[in-house]
Amino acid sequence: MFGGVLLQSPPLYDHDQRDMFCVYLLPGSQKSTEVFKKEVVFVIDITDSMQGRPLEATKNAISSAMSKLGPEDSFNIITFSSETSLFSTSMELASKEAIERATTWLSTKSTVEGSTCISIPLEHAYEMLSNTSGSLPMIFLITDGAVEDERNICDQMKKRLKNSGSLCPRIHTFGIGSFCNHYFLRMLAMIGRGEFDAVCDLDLIDNRIQKLFSNAFSTVLADITVDAFNDHEQIEVYSSCIPDLSFESPLTICGRYEGSFPDTLKAKGILGDLSSFVMDLKIVRAKDIPLDRVLSRQEIDLLTAQAWLSENKQLEQKVAQLSKVTCNISEYTRMVLLEKNKIDKAIESSGAQKVKKTDPHKIKDPLAPRKTLLQSLSVGFGDLTATAENIRPGFEQQKLPDAAEVFLKATSDCCGRMCNRCCCMCCIQCCSKMNDQCAIVLTQIFTALAFIGCIECCTLCCGQDGQ
Repeated sequence: MFGGVLLQSPPLYDHDQRDMFCVYLLPGSQKSTEVFKKEVVFVIDITDSMQGRPLEATKNAISSAMSKLGPEDSFNIITFSSETSLFSTSMELASKEAIERATTWLSTKSTVEGSTCISIPLEHAYEMLSNTSGSLPMIFLITDGAVEDERNICDQMKKRLKNSGSLCPRIHTFGIGSFCNHYFLRMLAMIGRGEFDAVCDLDLIDNRIQKLFSNAFSTVLADITVDAFNDHEQIEVYSSCIPDLSFESPLTICGRYEGSFPDTLKAKGILGDLSSFVMDLKIVRAKDIPLDRVLSRQEIDLLTAQAWLSENKQLEQKVAQLSKVTCNISEYTRMVLLEKNKIDKAIESSGAQKVKKTDPHKIKDPLAPRKTLLQSLSVGFGDLTATAENIRPGFEQQKLPDAAEVFLKATSDCCGRMCNRCCCMCCIQCCSKMNDQCAIVLTQIFTALAFIGCIECCTLCCGQDGQ
């Protein structure tokens, strides 16, 4: 394993004059890493809205995940709607016979009418894993709905996990559709040192859930801490709890600081054989890497989740300002389309001049271009009414304007998830050579895809229709 710290100075944007930093950790070769023994509880929403593709794809992904567990691993399955059902009253060793029984039991489960209750099955899962010793406990929550007590769930799980000591249960979350609260699921995963993912395209459910399982199952470093983060008042880390490092992908931790950054940092953690691990982080001033630009999507998502949980208006304003200066969509801003051909014709016909060089869309002429306010392209904070009525994901969604639909397709699913990973430093350096106009266009289309090294993957996901 190796890693380091990149420092951005000076900031590219004036929304926050503090310098930005990015800690990156990368796993070593497969031969030199050992994954943890696992205790896994799958918590699955089976309310009527999950009927059809969502539930079947979830079942397939869980069956595949169970087959990858080792003989020393253990597991259980909990399904929920308004009531909770358990595969077993206790954790089961992942023997071939137990996995076959679990697969058969899961295949008999169908959707049921009723409300969505997340807190009770989550509590059951936590209690099952509370006495774990010598292994890494994991909870996977999969849902398509929103519930009223989401903030209370986050607060309660934060208190429980804080008192659980080393290797407390990890909480990984997966949202299906736009009716669930993505920011609740993101915050719950952040509190539980886990990973969050979500899809709106039902055809992607199976692959994306399996990817979530694969990342978690290949954890090689847990309970990661970076010295000076807790003791340095001038350093703000956006992730309150640092997630684990997986062999499948690198880990990035971003934040901001003012004043002088520490000259040395150490990352500490626990390896798969339960031994301690300490690593010196190399600190590099990233003169040619625009961290403000490449980490803006991650910064917006993390700050939005915190603003939702705390209901902090100042954080909301901070996200809105960051959204405007980086041209990234957010929950607190809207996009406007201006018809450029009308601007050009108006100027040509009247000879009107632009008011300011910095504001090319305001002209001294009554033939000003028409502004079109796009429907919100963000995911929102869940829909309690749709959840209560068990409306299925993808139903009763309004048709977006053509331009907005193309933009949303380009920035949904694959791109949003991959913005949490930085896997190719040479790609970042290459993108830093672009001029501002080019960078802004790419940011608008791909939502800060500049820092993603796996552009081919995103192209395949977002460009299937030739868009």
